[in-house]
Amino acid sequence: MRSSTEVRRSGWLDAVRDTGHLVAFRARTVRRRGAALLGLVVVLALTAGFALGPATVDVDAVGSPALDRAVGSLQGNLGAAFVGFLLLAISAAMGSGGGRELMSRSESAIHPISPVTEHLGALVLAPLNLAWLVQLWGLLAVTALVTGPGRLLGAHLVVLAWVLAATAVGQAVGWAVEGVRRTTHGVVVVRVASGLVVAVLAVLHLAGLLVPLVRSLPTTWLADTMQTARWPLAAAVLLVLAVGAVLLGALPARWALGQPPREELRVQSGVHEARHVPEPRWGSPDRALLRRLDRGSVWRSVGMRRGLLVLGLGPGLIALVAGLEWSSVMLLPGLTASGAALLFGVNAWCLDGKGMVWRETLPVSDADVFDVRALVVAECMAVVSGVTVVLALLRNGPPPLVTGVAVLACWLVVLVQVLAIVMTWSIRSPYSVDLSSPRATPAPHGAMAAYAGKLSLVTTLTGMLFTGVAVMPWAWLPLAVAVPFLAWSTRKLLRARRRWLTPAERARVVLTVAAV
Repeated sequence: MRSSTEVRRSGWLDAVRDTGHLVAFRARTVRRRGAALLGLVVVLALTAGFALGPATVDVDAVGSPALDRAVGSLQGNLGAAFVGFLLLAISAAMGSGGGRELMSRSESAIHPISPVTEHLGALVLAPLNLAWLVQLWGLLAVTALVTGPGRLLGAHLVVLAWVLAATAVGQAVGWAVEGVRRTTHGVVVVRVASGLVVAVLAVLHLAGLLVPLVRSLPTTWLADTMQTARWPLAAAVLLVLAVGAVLLGALPARWALGQPPREELRVQSGVHEARHVPEPRWGSPDRALLRRLDRGSVWRSVGMRRGLLVLGLGPGLIALVAGLEWSSVMLLPGLTASGAALLFGVNAWCLDGKGMVWRETLPVSDADVFDVRALVVAECMAVVSGVTVVLALLRNGPPPLVTGVAVLACWLVVLVQVLAIVMTWSIRSPYSVDLSSPRATPAPHGAMAAYAGKLSLVTTLTGMLFTGVAVMPWAWLPLAVAVPFLAWSTRKLLRARRRWLTPAERARVVLTVAAV
């Protein structure tokens, strides 16, 4: 008879083996493997570029006082950036109900997938989160900029070890919060606790105590140690922490997954009576009806609601904690808008599911259906990225005229860019998915990797372009640069609209999405 230790070891080995099988299974379900491979290559290339590119900048040779001040500020806030990554990992795990799932709830119902396998699968899928990638790239870029050439490899290894440890800790905390959320009054408890945390951070910031408090945390020691000869010690401690967090995270995962998902079940079993809505003072009544339906589909979805809140508040709070300047904030609107699009916009019609067939029977024009769905996707992206800009405004104050115009122009350009791209994808490659679970994704994981790679590349390059434009002395230049981008993206969006208006294409999308 085996001991309890042998049983636990065997359970972990089985979970690791099952996770490998599930990852291989999901990889074989990717339709466009070339696009997925290209997305992976783009992500790896961007990672290498952020890790090595800033190291080629000779700050002393440039001789710019502004650049010297910026580098000094980044070096002093590197420990705060580590804290920001940890907060992001925790909020992402909380928002996704413990982490993404390798197999949907309906598919896994007939398979003996253990909670430990679910836990390991969520850890494997953590890098598919665009916010996770953005924070990784930011840490690598700042480290490369402030670290000498002889210490760069060790510093990057410490950064990667911290990323692994923070992701594992965040995953464990996410499972614990999900377990609390699934108790009788857990939803209220989690919402009140989250509100208190945000309120405390706001009070500390207004009192001028937030930055000193963050700099007093052990992450500051970690940021200093990784640039010395003691970096192997820091990396070893972080790896031990990561392994411990992975092992301990299985405990709250078992607890959380052993309870009913009360919030999702309440939404699915609830009765939503129709409310009287007065006639709109302007615009078409049909469009007003469609807007109401689409907005309700977004905000009644537990995963959409949590994801939008995390994307709206997470990067902005990180900007507050890490003290990002306007030159760095320029990249955030496009990346947060891309994150919002990855929640459902890349497969925009999946919000309807089986109801897509019923939607097609409504006496409304096909053009109105497309226009309203694109408008709702754009609203979600604008709200999420707008919150980030507002929080950055609170942190840095009003920017100079040219910088402010560049931020607004860049914001508008990336919104239209991402909208045109995701609406094209939604018609070209629709998927049948069930988004009732907050752990679900709007497309297979391989496709999501490709989508994240392209959106991050496009928005990052656009943000870098407008960052360069912002240093010019002409306030009209950002607007002039924005015009060709807006024209090209508008043309692409109109082309997707014409494709939707084709009966054969529309029928293909409807039948694909409705086959849930």
